[in-house]
Amino acid sequence: MLTLYDYLPSQNGWKVRQLLAHLDLPYRTESISLFEGEGRSGAFLAISPTGTVPAIRLDDGRTLAESNAILAFLADGSEWLPSDRFGRAKVLQWLSFEQERVESTIGALRHWSLTGKLARRAADLVAVKRSTALGALALLDAELATRDFIAGDAYSIADISIFAYASRADEAGFALADYPAFGRWLERVRAQPGHLARTWPYSIDPHATRELPAPTQRAGAGMVHAAPQRA
Repeated sequence: MLTLYDYLPSQNGWKVRQLLAHLDLPYRTESISLFEGEGRSGAFLAISPTGTVPAIRLDDGRTLAESNAILAFLADGSEWLPSDRFGRAKVLQWLSFEQERVESTIGALRHWSLTGKLARRAADLVAVKRSTALGALALLDAELATRDFIAGDAYSIADISIFAYASRADEAGFALADYPAFGRWLERVRAQPGHLARTWPYSIDPHATRELPAPTQRAGAGMVHAAPQRA
């Protein structure tokens, strides 16, 4: 059975849980206590080189990390990833956009806001992330005014990926009412059969207000991994 390495408040983890629910694929979960340093352990770094969740282990022992890579792998051959080359490339285009313009900005600002860390961050860093996030929301609103789903006419893993953090942008201080086409898309995604509406707050983890552990050298690998900003 597939193993999912997860941290329930993580919307990156939600992405994979959502696709697994659509696929009706059984799996077992191993929770990683990120803010207690479990993600920095040598055992977990061998699974996820950045020390982040989600990651998966297949029945044959192979492992795969990074939420969007996992989505693309699990969705292969399903209705949530187009079979034609161009359609797949469009999905990959938006998966790349999500990582660069959504998860790294809205995701970070949301995490900092909900865990009391925002005031500890440099004002110029927060300003850059807010500006980039505003641009991303405006772009999504413009694109989704022209079609029902982000990569084309059909719901795909690109929608799952972008929805994960973009749908929570209000928790990072953004007014979603300013983006009506984006708001209609949110409702279309929520209306999908098997949509997972439940999310878990950071408050379920008493350690979430801590900073992620300092970079740790991985034994025998000669590598130092910077503590990631996302959770």
